[in-house]
Amino acid sequence: MNDTCKSIGLFIDGGYFAKINEALEEQFSLNINMTAFMGFIRQQISLLSKSSVTDCHITESHYFRGRYRVNDANNKHILFSERKFEDSLIENDVIFHYKHLREIQKEGEITVIEKGIDVWFALEAYELSIIRKFDYVVLITGDADHEMLIRKLKALKIYTILLTWDVSNDRSTSTAKLLKDEACTHLELSNAITKEKDLLKKLCVSK
Repeated sequence: MNDTCKSIGLFIDGGYFAKINEALEEQFSLNINMTAFMGFIRQQISLLSKSSVTDCHITESHYFRGRYRVNDANNKHILFSERKFEDSLIENDVIFHYKHLREIQKEGEITVIEKGIDVWFALEAYELSIIRKFDYVVLITGDADHEMLIRKLKALKIYTILLTWDVSNDRSTSTAKLLKDEACTHLELSNAITKEKDLLKKLCVSK
């Protein structure tokens, strides 16, 4: 890669990303198009860096999520949709990292436990940033716990971008203020879509 090229590391909080997709399905019957979505990220970084899009490359992309074991997923009728989404990740060279979800019953209610994913996300992002020496790191998450990750990445002199999409009416995709304030740049897609009316169609496909 020559000196004009910009290396981008992309790290996706799968639980947060799933909530965005679920809200898009419910409100617009749409799903995120991963190819278009990653193209949008490259375009935004080309604008930030005043570089050509062809010089901006996502050299590492990782997706982290807890998921059900196969029998549980099949019983919940989500196995096909999970596999379909995984196909889109593979087609775009996204590496996925999974840990099994656990369900516990307490006081008559079932709670889903996603243990260790946030820590894995942060450790992988930090370690790979040291090894790969990214020019830019893009984090797709709304979790305030990743505030310190952003601070650590900035200490490595890596320009860190927080990309969020507050599309849900119940605020499940809202972003922690501490996280927004810590990032070098915060890209909120709801704002971008308000300014560019066709952007939603560009980033999504019909369900």
